[in-house]
Amino acid sequence: MLATQLKYDLLMFTREIFYMVFTIIVPPITYLFMGQLFGDVTYAGNLNYAETYTPSFILLITFGVVFFAFGFDEVMNRTTGVEKRINLSPVPKRTLLLSSILKSIIITSLGYFLVFFIGMIAYDLTFQPLNFVLAFGMFMLLNAALLIISSAIYSLFTSMNAALVFSIVIFQVVMFTGGFTMPISMMPKFVQVIADLNPLYHMNQLFIAVWNGQLEWTGATFISIGFILIVTTISLIVLHFGNKLRKSSFKWYPTNRNRGGDVRNESNAGH
Repeated sequence: MLATQLKYDLLMFTREIFYMVFTIIVPPITYLFMGQLFGDVTYAGNLNYAETYTPSFILLITFGVVFFAFGFDEVMNRTTGVEKRINLSPVPKRTLLLSSILKSIIITSLGYFLVFFIGMIAYDLTFQPLNFVLAFGMFMLLNAALLIISSAIYSLFTSMNAALVFSIVIFQVVMFTGGFTMPISMMPKFVQVIADLNPLYHMNQLFIAVWNGQLEWTGATFISIGFILIVTTISLIVLHFGNKLRKSSFKWYPTNRNRGGDVRNESNAGH
């Protein structure tokens, strides 16, 4: 049952042009375009363009997939009544949730290898087995954190249009304040302040360090890890209380409907 649902979810993703453009097409094209502009620049840690921006654009694809194809899908299911039908369907809700998570992991992993191979072909990116394995492990941890954060944020939306506008805006904000376009140190001061409050910026810095085998346990590293953990914990709390509210509201609806039926039956019996 899970394999069938996963196959269906992956098929539906490929048919959504909006998802494909923002998650699979735009990041690799931007990666290539920026490489033509800044390919000869040396970045922090004495890293070249490929060493700095390959992990960055892998993370950007992950963000796009998780927020658009996972988080936004939740809002769409909730606002179109699909979520209520799921609760009444014979397919276990856990199976549907697991399928959505696996879908996101599969697509983001494809993005991981896609950007990596582009880097190898276009920018002579070297393959270092140990760093590659460690980076993939870090990638999976960041994937899990983003799934939780995305689910919590989109659980607050009751309108699909509002969620769509938010998705488009937040993608642009993350692009410019997450260190995906140019180093934050070169940005205006207000952008640097926003970056410090952006979990994607902290994830990006950690991922670049792990990717290149330069992770050092400094104060900045602990701040980034702590910030990500705090945001993820808050997201889990939001999800916990949000799920309790939705369950109570779902139970309330049929109960009142039954009461209404009982009242009508009593009034008819009186006549």
